Amino acid sequence: MHADILIVGAGPVGLFLAGLLASRGQEVIVLERREHPREHSRAIGLHPPALDALAVLSLDRAAVDEGLAVRRGIGDGDGRRLGEMTFEGVHSRHPFVLTLPQSRTERLLAEHLERLAPGALHRGVEVVGLDQPGNDDGGPVRVSVRPVGETGSGSEEWTADVVVAADGAHSTVRRLAAIGTDRKDWGDSYLMGDFADREGPGGRGTEPTAVIQLHRDGVVESFPLPGGQRRWVVHTSRHQRPERAEDLVALLRERQGERRGKRREENMSDLPELPDPATATMVRSFSVYRQLARRMVAGRTVLIGDAAHAISPIGGQGMTLGWLDALALAPLLAAGPASGPLEGRPGFAAWERSRQGAALRAARQAEANMLLGRPLAAIICRGRDGLARGVMATPLRHRLARLYTMGWAGQP
Repeated sequence: MHADILIVGAGPVGLFLAGLLASRGQEVIVLERREHPREHSRAIGLHPPALDALAVLSLDRAAVDEGLAVRRGIGDGDGRRLGEMTFEGVHSRHPFVLTLPQSRTERLLAEHLERLAPGALHRGVEVVGLDQPGNDDGGPVRVSVRPVGETGSGSEEWTADVVVAADGAHSTVRRLAAIGTDRKDWGDSYLMGDFADREGPGGRGTEPTAVIQLHRDGVVESFPLPGGQRRWVVHTSRHQRPERAEDLVALLRERQGERRGKRREENMSDLPELPDPATATMVRSFSVYRQLARRMVAGRTVLIGDAAHAISPIGGQGMTLGWLDALALAPLLAAGPASGPLEGRPGFAAWERSRQGAALRAARQAEANMLLGRPLAAIICRGRDGLARGVMATPLRHRLARLYTMGWAGQP
């Protein structure tokens, strides 16, 4: 089987690129190891640049209809309110952050691809070999694939003009293409879960509201989700195993219970109630690291998304970053059949430099968010809270809102 472009990985980034290419009339194949779509929520935040990207596929309206628009955020310190932030002025068309479980986002993208290119998505197959043509060889890239679970030596050979790796941080294609990475482990761990929201999407108010509590023992984050759900994230002293809803709620109670008991009437009326562990639909722990591929283009293989740059999920920039990779890459892939290494074709070197720069900027911003939420000694915590309160009381909060919503990324 042959395709113009063979994409490995049917996560949100691979499906998004496939939709872009199919809409341009290119023959595309997508290979995915999983036999069935993922059901749990994973990434939930779509910043304005992500909605702009979906608009290119005419999917932004469908996403907004399914998701929940969050236009307001609250900052709570270790003892008192730090301030409030509105996203109303961050974008002309999408002045909010949309929360939508990744499973629903992937479903929208997969259905769109099926409409454009029926049968392009192949599930339950894995890549086991990659043979790129030489510099002077105009032949195709040869990809060896086999059904997941088969351990024999037999495999099927598929060919493509270009192979795009969108198969995540542990990318098989990146390994087969011999592309190295630089990795930094930060050592920060978190426990997150999705629960029924006891008071509706807006807490005690009526407006969906994100809440960040900078506690001295580690940050607590809370984001409303569609369908009467709420995502809770808490910084932990160690990687949590096993991952239990009861442990997550116990940590939340420790960090918010004292605050609620002493100052329940002081600016606390709009904070969401702590969740019931019995309502958990997902609980997951994770550790933070930065992993950047040394190259995004090698021969006729291209890396995008987490395969190219896995960054801290704090701030929720990863999926948007991958979609912006795809948006900038699609016109280059549409230029015609590849012959020889892509590094020698116009635009690819500039694309690689630009996307590596964007990944580094996003990584640094995510890490700054993470550092602000680390456990701190009481005296340092008070200084941090005072600085945050001062910023939130000035027009700088509007610049902060734009930064938080990836305003630096621009519009397609």
